[in-house]
Formats: sequence, C-alpha cells, structure tokens
Amino acid sequence: MKTIKIAAIGDVHDQWEIEDNQALQNLGLDLALFVGDFGNESVEIVRTVAAAAVPKAVILGNHDAWYTASEWGRKKSPYDHNLEDRVSQQLEILHDTHVGYAKRDFPALDLAVVGGRPFSWGGEEWKNPQFYGDRYQIHNFAESTAKIMEAALSATADQLIFLGHNGPLGLGSAAHAPCGRDWQPLGGDFGDPDLSGAIRQAIAAGKRVPLVVFGHMHHRLRYTKKHLRQTIATDQQGTVYLNCAAVPRIAHTPQGRLGNFSLITLQDYQVEEISLAWVSSSGRIVQQETLYHSETQDLAPLGGYQ
Repeated sequence: MKTIKIAAIGDVHDQWEIEDNQALQNLGLDLALFVGDFGNESVEIVRTVAAAAVPKAVILGNHDAWYTASEWGRKKSPYDHNLEDRVSQQLEILHDTHVGYAKRDFPALDLAVVGGRPFSWGGEEWKNPQFYGDRYQIHNFAESTAKIMEAALSATADQLIFLGHNGPLGLGSAAHAPCGRDWQPLGGDFGDPDLSGAIRQAIAAGKRVPLVVFGHMHHRLRYTKKHLRQTIATDQQGTVYLNCAAVPRIAHTPQGRLGNFSLITLQDYQVEEISLAWVSSSGRIVQQETLYHSETQDLAPLGGYQ
C-alpha cells in the first residue's frame, strides 16, 4: 500500500511569500500542485514559487496572462509588450514544472501530472483565439483536447493526476457547484470542455485518474455570504475532483501568519482524505478541516479563517 502526500495550492493572487516555501518543505510532502493565478503576470511571485525545494507541478491561470492574452488586457498593460513578454518570462522560470499542455513524470511515485489548457478563463466559449493560435497553434476545443491527450498518452505511468487552472465541464450547473457560475445570470456549468474530454479519453485509453485538481472559481461566492462553494465532487470511475481556490490564502491570526494548503493523501493510488489546512512557516498545522474521506465520503462545509 503506497501512501502519497500532496499539497494543492489554490489561486495565489500575490499571496505567496518565502514563508510558504518553508511551510511546503516542512510539511513532509511527496508533491505540490499549483493551479496558477499567481497575480497579474507577477513574475517575482512565480520566481519565488519556482524556488520552492519540493517536487511540484504548476499550471498558469488567466491572471498570469492578464495583460497579454486579450486586446483588452494589452490596452491596460503597465509595460511595453514590444520590449517585454512577461508570459514567456514566467514559462521560462517554471521550465518543465509547468504542465500546461504537457505532463511531468514522477517516477519515484509511479504517477504523472498532466496539465490542461493553461491560462483558462473557463466556460464553453473559445476565448483569446489569437493568443492560443500564436503560442500553441490551438484554435478550438477539439484541438485543445487532442493536445492534452497527447501529453497524457506520453506519460510513463498509468496513474495520472490532471491539473487545471479551471476545472472540467460536468461537475454541476448550480451557482455553488465546483465550477458553477456565481455571477449574473446565476447558474451554469463554467467548466472547461477540453479538460473533461481529455479526462474521459485518458480513462478510455486505460489510464487511471484518481484525482483532478483545479481552482479559478473561488470558494467565496459572489452572490451570497451564507455558504461557500462546493469544493469536492466524485464520479462513477472513482475520480475525486478538488477545487482548491480558497482565497485569500494568507491569514494574519492570533496564532500568527498562516497560509492555506489543501492536503491530500493517496493510498494505493486512491484518494483517501482531503483537508483544508492553515499552516505556519514551520509546517505546524494550526487548523485543519476534513473535506473528504474515502470511508465516509463525507463532504464537510468549507470553513477556515474568514
């Protein structure tokens, strides 16, 4: 029975510091997964993340190409795109730890992390066509699915974890669903069709997918403060889907400065437990809430420091 300990880090939004690198190193992890949105093309935040001395896989989010992916963003850009390309800078810093449209093998764990479409905004509209065409020669969801599958089939392990900035289509259409639209008009599945297609195809090809990790759709809902977003979903194939976007991810409390991490335990390549933990830089878990356990499949309401 192989036990694997993983930390998933939700949307950072400029809240990542050297103390968080220290916490990761002190948690005794086998793997760290970052779902992006480090900031609005925040190169120095990405540089700090890249320096974390733990095995990791990263995918960049829509904010990581905020001033580059669209004409709207370029008009608001604080820098000259003829002189500087901060998206390319982030990709160069992350190098092979960035798994967008790629994969990273972890032979010691006998698993691979496969990335979905990087810089995703979510939803069933193909956004920023020039950006994806120029950078990846991808022009639609079908081509995007094929690109993700190419990475999945090249993985040396049969056990795959899928990592997306946004989650896959199919996890519910309620406003509080893991990828549900929580702004007007309320409701609707805002998941990525290409990611869901690739997951289905990978399983059909004989790969095992115990876990899919993503963020983008924050736990705090825009339309109500009475409850938070559903963070966990499961399917008939035994895959567990985790939205880890607990934002903001740093809290200053009477116990000191704490960062949140979603802690995941795999037992024999099945998800055994997921919890949301608030952790000091020393790796001490100050508060922890179980979100999922395989024996009870008990989906606890998300809490933590508000």
